[in-house]
Amino acid sequence: MGTWDTGHFDNDTAADFSGEIDDAPEAGREAVIRKALETAIAPTDYLDSDEGAPAVAAAALVASQCPGGEPVTTAYGPDNPLPVLATDLRPLAVKALDAVLGENSELRELWDEGGDKEWALGIARLREVLVAAG
Repeated sequence: MGTWDTGHFDNDTAADFSGEIDDAPEAGREAVIRKALETAIAPTDYLDSDEGAPAVAAAALVASQCPGGEPVTTAYGPDNPLPVLATDLRPLAVKALDAVLGENSELRELWDEGGDKEWALGIARLREVLVAAG
């Protein structure tokens, strides 16, 4: 996975996920986001980084529509507008973030190995917004 910074969309997989959202018809964009979150929380022994990165990006999109959420302004996020997302995505996004931060997550392992704590702090901020809006 090519990663250039600690932001939620600052890697190849998340940027590709944004393209997938843009390629979906407007009515199908929420389903793309939901699928990314559900994939991360599906029962498996190990969460691959190629599943974790889209889940983080999806959670950022959900959080952006919550009170206190930050808008997604990066050039690597979706270009096309999102519909108002269903509020039931909020607890799903929290579960997905918990999986990404869990002990069986490749994405967490990669960031731990790199020694950069900023990524995990960004995930924690997303989680706080989602829980508060829950």
